[in-house]
Amino acid sequence: MKIKKYKFSHTVILIFGLGLIGLSFFLLAASYRESVKDGKPFWIIKKIAVPAPFSRVHTILNEAEKLGEPFGIAVRDDEIFFSDGETGRIWKITNYKDFSVVTDKLDTPSAIAFDQNGDLIVADSGTHTIKRVKILSGAIETVAGVEWQKGFADGDAGNALFNAPIGIAAAGDKIFVADTYNDKIRVIENGQVSTLAGGEQGLADDRNGLSAKFDTPCGIAVLKDESLIIADTGNNRLRRVESSGRTTTFAGRDKTEEEKKLTNEKPILDGQISQARFIEPLAVSVDKAGVIYVADANSIRAVGRKSPNTIETISDTKRGFADGDMPTARFNRPSGLFADEQGNLFVADAENQAVRIFTGTDLGREITEKEVEDLRFTPEEFRNLQPPRWSYDPPDALRDVAGTLGEVRGYIGEGTRSWFHNGLDIAGEYGETARFVRSEKVLRPVAAENFATTREQIRMPTLGYIHINLGRTHDRIIYKDSRFQFSYDEGKTLRGLRVPRGAKFEAGEALGTLNSLSHVHLIAGRGGAEMNALDALLLPGVADTLAPTIQKVLLFNENWQPIAETNGAEKRIKLAGKTRIVARAFDQMSDLRYRKLGIYRIGYQILSEDNMPLAEINWTISFARLPDEDAVSLVYAPGSQSGYSPRTVFNYIASNEVQNGFARESFFDAAQLDSGNYVLRVYAADFFGNQTFEDVNFEVVK
Repeated sequence: MKIKKYKFSHTVILIFGLGLIGLSFFLLAASYRESVKDGKPFWIIKKIAVPAPFSRVHTILNEAEKLGEPFGIAVRDDEIFFSDGETGRIWKITNYKDFSVVTDKLDTPSAIAFDQNGDLIVADSGTHTIKRVKILSGAIETVAGVEWQKGFADGDAGNALFNAPIGIAAAGDKIFVADTYNDKIRVIENGQVSTLAGGEQGLADDRNGLSAKFDTPCGIAVLKDESLIIADTGNNRLRRVESSGRTTTFAGRDKTEEEKKLTNEKPILDGQISQARFIEPLAVSVDKAGVIYVADANSIRAVGRKSPNTIETISDTKRGFADGDMPTARFNRPSGLFADEQGNLFVADAENQAVRIFTGTDLGREITEKEVEDLRFTPEEFRNLQPPRWSYDPPDALRDVAGTLGEVRGYIGEGTRSWFHNGLDIAGEYGETARFVRSEKVLRPVAAENFATTREQIRMPTLGYIHINLGRTHDRIIYKDSRFQFSYDEGKTLRGLRVPRGAKFEAGEALGTLNSLSHVHLIAGRGGAEMNALDALLLPGVADTLAPTIQKVLLFNENWQPIAETNGAEKRIKLAGKTRIVARAFDQMSDLRYRKLGIYRIGYQILSEDNMPLAEINWTISFARLPDEDAVSLVYAPGSQSGYSPRTVFNYIASNEVQNGFARESFFDAAQLDSGNYVLRVYAADFFGNQTFEDVNFEVVK
């Protein structure tokens, strides 16, 4: 028999290939040893990430008139279940379109998860308990905790105590709980509750789980190795808790001192897990390939989807409501995530009051901007929810309005920071008690922010209050009110404040006292859909007969070059093409003349030389709703400023279009008119219908 001989080159290739295989095993083993030694998650370091097949974002359910706040979400057998923290319900969606109520007997349900028997486990934050909901009957039983009693106690499940728990996960016969305001991770097993990790509030890793520290942990998910990934909301991090309790930081960090100095440095940051940054991550979910998804501020992030150890943002980072391509899809405080077996990612989009989906199929649909606008409260609907009152006592006494919606804050100029004023400033006296305008319950897990600063605030579902010493007097005397949960440093000095999810307040109850800015900044409307409070609340006694003032009208070409007046005494300006119209204007209120206020509406009209209107008034700018957060430079021309300096200048770009929260650049195009003489009439109007105008004579030249 003749034996076939290999060529020398074949032998070399064979040896080289075997060598590569051997080297790969050696490196794999070495990496395993290092990951175990360092406590790093070996599963994510060496796994090959398989991207989920989704490519677009659709909306499955948007029934704002029925829903309150979608928060937790879980999917099984093509049925979608989600909690509604505002109404106390668990909803079910079948066939991706029909929805019904499973139960309406909960208080403030948060995260949900299926147990091994197919029932729903619910963290009912408002009652400080963990509940089980039978899907078919809607029957409810308490798994752990004492109804309406907050605290901390391990032991028998019927006597254990929680403090407004938010996160929940189930694996086998174990139920894991993010006991949010106790800053602990708890385990329910065989009728007993124990603490797996977490001591006092703070940030600390430790081999001993009870010595580790968390700050308002909310989301929780179980990995394949039975370790947990925690959305440590207050610390802006993802943490990993092993079955032994050992706690490490998985991802997230603070800004460096150098980064803090950069005005254009973004709060969130993608990249390697050791370098990435988060903003109050709220929910986590793990798909079958091991990819971790995170609901982070107003965006959705993915860990290990593109490549191992890498964090990427898979949606837009700006707050809003937009379906379509993933990079331009917008969310508004997404609070629940669920990755199903088919590779879809479901999102409970809390502030948008919708259930959304990342998918590569035709599940759900893309809704239009018009449909988004129709979902929101109109001012008439909003003001009819509850009777109006001022944010002080007596509730019907007229107060000084010191700032209105849409005013620029900061300075419009190169390299400077500016933003929209998103509420109504209501003046009071330093140290005066501020009060809730409406009866509401807290839904945001981090509702109180900026402690001990002039911008200390609390955000309720439909109203927000800023510049308040929450839960205390101006000289730091604490209210005897357990809804305000203060923390202290080792020297017993006040360090922080939390108002837990599910806490309820009645209209007229004290929320705190005015700080040195001596006014309540009152925000009307849900986050992302802020309305003009003058319209949305119709506060008692407010009236105005004083028209706004237009100080001057300025014209510029497309490149922002000033267009000079010509023709001597006639003061007639020659225009030939696209023109920018800028109106310097301000408003004041009758009997409430505290300062220059912003204008409610800006517009312009073209008239013939003998003052005959050639068209209706083009109202280009309206502050019925707050414009998009990035539209400041589309509303205000350079040189505009107000807020923290004595000088107030409002230069409105009247030729741009800013309506119903949307904004775009536009121009007045003189080329659309025949040659001849005309009048440009620029209008400014307040909310009460008072208006004024300023005329500019111009000539169209061809």
